[in-house]
Amino acid sequence: MSEFRIGIVAGEASGDQLGAGVIAALKKHYPHAIFEGIGGARMQALGFRSLFPMERLAVMGLVEPLKRLPELWSIRQQLIRHFLATRPALVLGIDAPDFNLGLELKVRQAGIATAHYVSPSVWAWRQGRIHKIARAVDLMLTLLPFEAQFYRQHNVPVMFVGHPMADELPLTPDPIAARRALGLPTDGPVLALLPGSRAAEVALLGPLFLQVAQRCLTVMPELRFVLPAASPERRRQIDAQLQGVKLPIQVVDGQSHLAMEAADAVLLASGTTALEAMLLKKPMVVSYKTGWLSHAILSRMLKVPYVSLPNLLAGRALVPELLQDQATVAGVTEQVLQCLRDDGQRVTLAEEFDKLHRQLRCNGSAVAAESLVALIESRA
Repeated sequence: MSEFRIGIVAGEASGDQLGAGVIAALKKHYPHAIFEGIGGARMQALGFRSLFPMERLAVMGLVEPLKRLPELWSIRQQLIRHFLATRPALVLGIDAPDFNLGLELKVRQAGIATAHYVSPSVWAWRQGRIHKIARAVDLMLTLLPFEAQFYRQHNVPVMFVGHPMADELPLTPDPIAARRALGLPTDGPVLALLPGSRAAEVALLGPLFLQVAQRCLTVMPELRFVLPAASPERRRQIDAQLQGVKLPIQVVDGQSHLAMEAADAVLLASGTTALEAMLLKKPMVVSYKTGWLSHAILSRMLKVPYVSLPNLLAGRALVPELLQDQATVAGVTEQVLQCLRDDGQRVTLAEEFDKLHRQLRCNGSAVAAESLVALIESRA
């Protein structure tokens, strides 16, 4: 009997984490399967064979992928040849859509079942990509329910499996324990500042957030601040911005989860951080700025009324979004102070966020694996 193989390609740390969860769940169905492709340390710890270092796929921005295009194209071609030669029962791409969708398209055309885990933001912009996705995958696995609705509207087989962060984070946060872990006072208001993880985000939002903090402090002298730096590079950038700034602020390395859990409210850049703050049941103000040209292009392509995941999940404005020209010191300060002062809003938001948390808490790895097993068995 020939060996039973499953191909998986993950492009970065978050994909490695998702991949490890799926492999562990699939092993319950296929204990003797060979798992191979591209993955990181978590997947390899489960016996996964990575044919190339995962770090070679982890490229960001516009220029860097162009520089690496020949290498990335070569890796993809070698993977395609390998999968066509070994004929796995399934090839699963995890995120990294620019790399994986082209790979999935080629192997699917050769009669191999394909699936993709983590939908591209096709529902928000560049919706024409749905046609390539429909040709490339037998099944799309989505983290968010409204993504699944979009695929159903376009007749692409889909399964909503929930968000792994919702499985990991407890339904009831413990702010006192978080404050103790960070060495923050256990009484008095705390505001968490999260200006982003990229250099350009911190350059644009860091000064704004610090000015907002100073304004808030004049109104609430007892207020304290915590600011998690996403990396050593961001820490140096933030420390430079804090030169000459007098604030009762604690900068911590990483630990964004603890920083938000310890806070009474969060001021953050739009992104996955807003989902984490929602799961931690925190009132928040979402703000974002980008270069004028990028904003002009993206604003014309955007097809959804909101940018933050709490609002997208609820289908209405649960949290304020102050973007681009609206992201002023006065406007953001007003919204932050309201978050800190309005106890009624805090209770109402916590109830809404709890409902959304439970909606996303689906034991995602197990549901994803069961959906993949059904696909494999249907093709057998």
